[in-house]
This record gives sequence, structure tokens and C-alpha cells, in this order.
Amino acid sequence: MGFTVLIPARLKSTRLPDKPLLDIAGKPMVLRVVEQALRSGAQRVCVATDDLRIHDTVRLAGHECVLTDAGHPSGTDRLAEAADLLDLPDEAIIVNVQGDEPLIDPALIDAVAARLAAQAQLPMATAAHPIDAAADFHNPNVVKVVCDAAGHAQYFSRAPIPWDRDGFAATPGSLPRGGALRHIGLYAYRAGFLRTYRTLEAAPLEAVEALEQLRVLWHGYAIGVHVAAHAPASGVDTPEDLDRVRRLFETISNNQNQR
Repeated sequence: MGFTVLIPARLKSTRLPDKPLLDIAGKPMVLRVVEQALRSGAQRVCVATDDLRIHDTVRLAGHECVLTDAGHPSGTDRLAEAADLLDLPDEAIIVNVQGDEPLIDPALIDAVAARLAAQAQLPMATAAHPIDAAADFHNPNVVKVVCDAAGHAQYFSRAPIPWDRDGFAATPGSLPRGGALRHIGLYAYRAGFLRTYRTLEAAPLEAVEALEQLRVLWHGYAIGVHVAAHAPASGVDTPEDLDRVRRLFETISNNQNQR
């Protein structure tokens, strides 16, 4: 199974300005993400950006990068342009790894790509993991997903789904019987579907939930879901996240130097 990792990276971040270029143990964050992606089974890893500073940083480090239009309404549209710039065939599998995920597990990248490759007619795949804390289940900032018997997504929501009518009546604020899944924002696409996606009308529920993937379901396309055993390491969204990741990389570097 061959696949390409595309890493969309933009400088515009309100909480962390110039986020992809912030230093993590001597390297810009975007290069840390590239290095993690290169540890997966990907045949090709490429950054897609609209900024020359990011482009030049990646290229000077010896990695592949393409410049995309700055006016894309979503990261998925940026991926579609990158697929065109790389001349990827419609059947090619593309895994979208965000540029603020320096701790992304290479094995999770492989698993999502494999989930898509396993079904020839599946246009898209993603990942989830079991929720083990009731507070996360009831937190609107935690996106949940429910799946059908084939392991395809039925719906994504910020609301607590599935709603255990009888169970919650007896024990409010608990987890539903049978468990719940938290969505992991890692996606695999067929390049041809990315080209189709940018022609699709936005879905009403997409605006209500602020979840772009609902457009796919609204138009009748399936999304395969790989269920990981555990939650992945979180990305970098806040200064506190950045401090946490920097400390981790410093620890890793110190351990390697002591060997």
C-alpha cells in the first residue's frame, strides 16, 4: 500500500502567531511534523502552504513543499490544490496530517491509510478512540462519532452521542452503555474525492456543528473509521501545549545524548 502524506501549514493563528515556525528543541514545529510523518509508511511527504517563509524553511531542510493559494476556504480545499500540483492520480491515497501535530504517531497514520485502502469504493477514512471519561463525553469541544455495522461514520457531533436515554435517566452525567468514540482529526482521502469535495455544496449541519466532515455525509459519501485503542498525543493549540511539547522533546534529546 502506497500513500502520500500532505501537511497543510499556515502562519495565521490567533493564539500562537507563526505557529508552524515556532522552535521545538532546535527545529521549527513544521519540520518536527514532517519527521514524524517520514517515520510512517508513506512513500511521499509534502507540506502544502501559502507562505514563503514556511515553504523556504521546509525546502532548505531538504523536504518537499508546494505553494498553494492563500484564499482557500478550508484545509481540504488546500489539499485538493496540492494534489493537483503534485499531479497525483485519482486513485492515490492522501493522508492529511495537520502542521501542529509534532507528536503524531506514525502507526496511526499507517492505520488510517490502511483503513481507506481496505475498501476500494471508500472515498475517505478517519480515526477515533474510546472515551473513558464522562467529562470528555459531555464536553462540546470534544467531537464524537457514531458508526454503523460496517465501521462507517453515521454522524459526528459536539453533542454527547449516543444519548443513553434510560442509562442517563438513572445516572446523569455518566458514559453511555456500550461506550462512545472521540473523533481524531486525522483523515485519509482518495485524490479523486478531494477533487470532488471542492465542488460540493456546504451542508446545513456543517455550519450548525462547525464540523467540515459533515459535508461528506450530507452528500451521501461514506467515511471509514479506524478505532485506535488509545487517545493519541495532543497537538499544539495553546502556549501551554507548546511548553509541554518542548519539554518532551528536550527530555528525548537529553536521553539520546546520554546514551
